[in-house]
Amino acid sequence: MNGGNTVAKIAKTPVKARAKRNTRLSKKPPLTPTQLKQLDAYWRASNYLAACQLYLLDNPLLRRPLSEKDLKKTIVGHWGTVPGQNFLYTHLNRVIKRDDLDMIYLSGPGHGGNAMIAQDWLDGTYSEVYPNITQDMEGMRKLFKQFSFPGGVPSHVAPETPGSINEGGELGYSLAHAFGAVADNPGLIAACVVGDGEAETGPLATSWHSNKFLNPITDGAVLPILHLNGFKIANPTVFSRITHEELEQFFRGCGWEPRFVEGDDPREMHQKMAATLDWAIREIQRIQEHARTENDSSRPRWPMIVFRSPKGWTGPKEVDGLQVEGSFRAHQVPISMGADSAKHLPLLEKWLRSYKPEELFDVDGRPVELLRSFPPTGARRMGANPHANGGLLLHDLRTPDFRDYGIKLPAPGEVEAQDMTVLGSYVRDVMKLNMDSRNFRIFAPDETMSNRLGPVFEVTGRRFLGERREGDEFLDPDGRVMDSMLSEHMCEGWLEGYLLTGRHGFFNSYEAFIRIVDSMFAQHAKWLKTCRELPWRQDIASLNYVLSSNVWQQDHNGFTHQDPGFLDHVANKKADVVRIYLPPDANCLLSVFDHCIKSRNYVNVMVASKHPRPQWLTMDQAVKHCTQGVGIWEWASNDQGAEPDVVMACCGDTPTLETLAAVTILRRELPELKIRVINVVDLMKLQPHTEHPHGLTDAEYDLLFTKDKPIIFAYHGYPTLIHELTYRRHNRNLHVRGYKEEGTITTPFDMRVLNDIDRFHLVIDVIQRLPQLGNRGAYLVQRMNDKLVEHRQYIKDNGVDLPEVREWKWNDGKGVE
Repeated sequence: MNGGNTVAKIAKTPVKARAKRNTRLSKKPPLTPTQLKQLDAYWRASNYLAACQLYLLDNPLLRRPLSEKDLKKTIVGHWGTVPGQNFLYTHLNRVIKRDDLDMIYLSGPGHGGNAMIAQDWLDGTYSEVYPNITQDMEGMRKLFKQFSFPGGVPSHVAPETPGSINEGGELGYSLAHAFGAVADNPGLIAACVVGDGEAETGPLATSWHSNKFLNPITDGAVLPILHLNGFKIANPTVFSRITHEELEQFFRGCGWEPRFVEGDDPREMHQKMAATLDWAIREIQRIQEHARTENDSSRPRWPMIVFRSPKGWTGPKEVDGLQVEGSFRAHQVPISMGADSAKHLPLLEKWLRSYKPEELFDVDGRPVELLRSFPPTGARRMGANPHANGGLLLHDLRTPDFRDYGIKLPAPGEVEAQDMTVLGSYVRDVMKLNMDSRNFRIFAPDETMSNRLGPVFEVTGRRFLGERREGDEFLDPDGRVMDSMLSEHMCEGWLEGYLLTGRHGFFNSYEAFIRIVDSMFAQHAKWLKTCRELPWRQDIASLNYVLSSNVWQQDHNGFTHQDPGFLDHVANKKADVVRIYLPPDANCLLSVFDHCIKSRNYVNVMVASKHPRPQWLTMDQAVKHCTQGVGIWEWASNDQGAEPDVVMACCGDTPTLETLAAVTILRRELPELKIRVINVVDLMKLQPHTEHPHGLTDAEYDLLFTKDKPIIFAYHGYPTLIHELTYRRHNRNLHVRGYKEEGTITTPFDMRVLNDIDRFHLVIDVIQRLPQLGNRGAYLVQRMNDKLVEHRQYIKDNGVDLPEVREWKWNDGKGVE
């Protein structure tokens, strides 16, 4: 049947028939009366615990009438999503226990952390992780107090929440994280609850297509559950205000098999959800059994659930004459206190007592046997699943010796190579060594080949389960390069999910467009920072970025592709998490990459060239230089045995090239000038050691850069970052050249001229800061300005850079003097 006929048939299906088909309730309900009673009691208990976290400081089981002194002075948090999430979590517990499923839970709606905390406390996970929060009345009191309270836990699902791998602070990433989590985890199911507000974000909207990259043989399964409760903080949601037909067509068009669970009567909804969830698990098992038995990796139509329930379900129906349950007013705290305490306290008490806590908790505040016997046990509890604390499962990568891939270099600048292509050979063999363990992947938005990592396609392909046609290159349903989707958000989200569940990988991207995931990077960096403070969170592999196609050579792409600002964004994050490296050549890139891919709990950013460039250091020199992160290039300097007149510093491949070219001019024209050349690989070396663990001490910095000599610093990115990193240093005689937001479609050298980072401008900078040169300096400045005019005219006439620029070699190709 073609798509048009399918859509037409769906559109004509009567609502009652659709509802019957989508819930699939048999004549005999799936839950027995005993099961229904237990399931509903567990749901009530979790709702009670979640509601009390919003309000209570004391009187946790309402053993006496509620009073104002029992309440928090400031009541903050969210309620609207909580009862629905508790409902889903409770039902997932049922199937996990029944079928012994390996399942994790991702909470996408954001601020609803009290739901998952309640669930963790009920099944005992919370008390195991936090022994001070005991599973009794005193523990309950502490549980309630800590929520959204100074020194406590956030109102969203956060690193502090056992079982969480998705930070609820910023919306849009839950489904991408879920797919990353199940990649290469064939036994794992990721139940991902997507908020209908979250579903309106760009990343989440794109995430529905992740099913085209999930291999049913080698990967696990994602079960998306759209939590359709109708409202955001103040407005209705888009998905809640379109027709049932349109909603079903949308998900079918994205390749899913949706089933709907809709209503507000708890007894009916329990039976509907039980039937639908049973169907979804059967479908997942059927799909996987067929694929693995028949070795059939073709893309199936995976099940998903649309769960429509009232926002703030089971909460107060109305407050002060205004509807709350089923409206946007249920989004945050449904009953205000403060000035309204006297008026609203009876309403709050009535609401909390409606859950009948006296039936759910014994005299000591422990869950009664009916509740204790319900959830899964041990590692099958979603809060205790090791996949949600991925460091428990992490194994070291197998890596070859990176030094075997280095460039053989007879003298500085005598050999040209493409740094990223050299790295590609090393990455290919890392991939080869880890194919059996299946714990390493590459992520890129259609840019692996463009960024010169093509050698990896000698051993694996691009993951793709869609239709393949003649002429496609490297498409493979089991490929380990995730670059067949043009979305930086998906690459970042998949990789984060992969890392958080105990595997390794890296993200390669064009430098300018990594800015698309600025916020995702920030969320992950904050996650890592918090995890470092939680002893129970185990170390995970670092989030590694390799950025190429950088700002300095965009001769056909132009201004839009010229933005090195990601480095500024990264540098602002917590010093114990972020690292930034700008290797000047291929051997340094190999050394830096090998270090980063083996590291833990960091965000490492590497910026590299993909175009032919002179190579500067032998492998032995590169290892020493990168290990130290910054150093004097003795072979390029001539101040040995004397004080330098000027320090020429550089950071990045292009700034290094232009600095060395400027040095050759200065040494030829002003041979008496004493020049010290310093190259920086590890950008954070510039910060004081009191601000960053990699930072130089003042004594170390002064030894390199001197206390007072002029420093001409050529830097890859925005000059202000260098000033920010060094503003506390003794030597304030610092002049930085870098990208100053000037660019267009032009030659590579002209890009440098437009931003005053070219060799001619650098020579002028030196002379202007050395007045002792007098008249000799004036004539050299004039010649440099003449060269700039000559350059401009030449590229206008010929469309390429001056021959002396294109053919330049260090020391005229004579090697080291």
